[in-house]
Amino acid sequence: MAEPLLAVRDVVKRFGGVEALAGCSLDVAAGSITGLIGPNGAGKTTLFNVVSGLTAPEAGRIALGGARIDGRPGHAIARLGLARTFQIPRPLARMTVLENLLVYAPDQAGERLRGLVSRPKTIARQEASIRARANEILRFMELAPLASDPAGTLSGGQKKLLELARALMGDPRIILLDEPGAGVNPTLMRSLVARIRELHARGVTFLLIEHDMDLVTELCDPVIVLAEGRRLVEGPFAEVRRDPRVLEAYLGVPA
Repeated sequence: MAEPLLAVRDVVKRFGGVEALAGCSLDVAAGSITGLIGPNGAGKTTLFNVVSGLTAPEAGRIALGGARIDGRPGHAIARLGLARTFQIPRPLARMTVLENLLVYAPDQAGERLRGLVSRPKTIARQEASIRARANEILRFMELAPLASDPAGTLSGGQKKLLELARALMGDPRIILLDEPGAGVNPTLMRSLVARIRELHARGVTFLLIEHDMDLVTELCDPVIVLAEGRRLVEGPFAEVRRDPRVLEAYLGVPA
């Protein structure tokens, strides 16, 4: 079997006396759109926070493309090709939509004083290239008409599109999507689904938290169910949804 792009092994994360992740292990295959579902409090967002470097685990191992990333800071993990979005979008509200993408471009020589003095022409070329890429991504995400608008004026669904657009600035191998469908109207949802599908066709891998089971059915294979901080079951959604253990986790129905 091929090595998974993302491998999580026996990860533990505690908050005081609460064990949010209790020896969690799962794999995300390269080229998949893997769904991550589970009841509230199952540990889904905590897992995203640990994988993306927002918080460190107490125990366990996490590898991206074979390189161990647990305990590394978020910016170092991002450079290895992992990006994420948040359930509640976090745009830089007073900056324009285009500027929100420009600041996400990695390894900008103009951010270092020495480069500003010694390589002004190189920096100018890089900035032009970054701007061109940002505009290309905005066109792809159907946000180009809003490029000059303050990001804080966007609708909730448009902010979700902007979150994904910013993630693309780092040319990621895998994107963690935290409830991309929450608060998105049907029209923008169709646009978001189309963008995810096209990115997937280009080779981007996704791990997706979602409570909208219609969206999970449409996009995800396989689906992993988390319960009490552990992987409970994994497989095609049509099988997972009938599993007695899943019914017990969601509904309290004895298996």
